[in-house]
Amino acid sequence: MAQKAVIIGAGGIGVALADKWQQSGHYDVHVVSRDTSIDSSWQGWQSDYSDESLAQISAGIAAAPGELSRLVITNGVLQGDGFRPERALRQLSRTAMARVLEINTVLPMLALAAFESQLKNVSRPRVAVLSARVGSIGDNRLGGWYSYRASKSALNMMLQCAAIELHRVNRSLKLIAFHPGTTDTPLSKPFQRGVPADKLFTPKFVADQLSAILDTIETDGRLSYLDWAGEPIPW
Repeated sequence: MAQKAVIIGAGGIGVALADKWQQSGHYDVHVVSRDTSIDSSWQGWQSDYSDESLAQISAGIAAAPGELSRLVITNGVLQGDGFRPERALRQLSRTAMARVLEINTVLPMLALAAFESQLKNVSRPRVAVLSARVGSIGDNRLGGWYSYRASKSALNMMLQCAAIELHRVNRSLKLIAFHPGTTDTPLSKPFQRGVPADKLFTPKFVADQLSAILDTIETDGRLSYLDWAGEPIPW
């Protein structure tokens, strides 16, 4: 039976992963994004990420042949119009905090929920959601970046809840919170100065690393919080 791979978000890592999996011939690849103008060989689905849109797209993908074997959610924001990562308490903004939490925490969880039914009765599905090392409370030695750190910490907690719940209905499912490292994408562009050349990764490299982790990681009923090298990150 054909296997399906679904990628939410068509940023640098999402596109690199979609291209890799499509070219492998192992998956029928579906990419959900606000932008469908990307020239590709995989199936694109345009979404505004509303509840209704995610439900309709999930139903459309469910109707396609094959089982959902891979689900990767890549959406995230670090800065935008009128806001940047906060360095001090006086820089906190209610509007900016709500925006960052909406995109980094709420949206990925709603996307996961939309595809829950397709993960129940398949063999060894693997799910990864892009988190970040700065979401680690134990590893936080610098402070700052309040909203971004909080959004990723909250995401990790919700993903752990989801890992426990999903394991009850599919004992072969594995869920990962994945830190890609500093990747050469628009999200990290303003913050790349000072990053050593060997620590600034291409989207293709990150896609290769994530794909390998998903192929080899064992099922244990818990969320794994891993970096690009497959090493655990402290909570």
